[in-house]
Amino acid sequence: MEKNNTSYETGISTLKEMFSQDTINQMEGIKNISPDLWQMIVGFGFGDVYGRPGLSLEQKEIITLTTLITQGAFEQFEVHVHGALKVGLSKEDIIEIIIQCAAYCGFPKAVQAMGIAGKIFESYK
Repeated sequence: MEKNNTSYETGISTLKEMFSQDTINQMEGIKNISPDLWQMIVGFGFGDVYGRPGLSLEQKEIITLTTLITQGAFEQFEVHVHGALKVGLSKEDIIEIIIQCAAYCGFPKAVQAMGIAGKIFESYK
């Protein structure tokens, strides 16, 4: 798959702004399975979408955390909690996002999200 170099470069830059190098290294594991999917994730997801002007990275992470909770996509939620903390959301912000989601997607998903977030908050002490 041919990549749009500008989108891909923007995506790499955005990844570095949002995640630690360890997290990026873990994410890059997908390249070994599907280089095409990795290109799409970086170029489209983090280049074209996260790289758009209009919303801050903090606002984008609020939306992302919310949608991941509602989908029950907890492995991705875990990654994005780290990203949310790195781009400026506080522990309290994330807790409030999860509580708000409880009313709309149910307590089981909110409880699972809170447990994941709690473990991550412990690693940031």
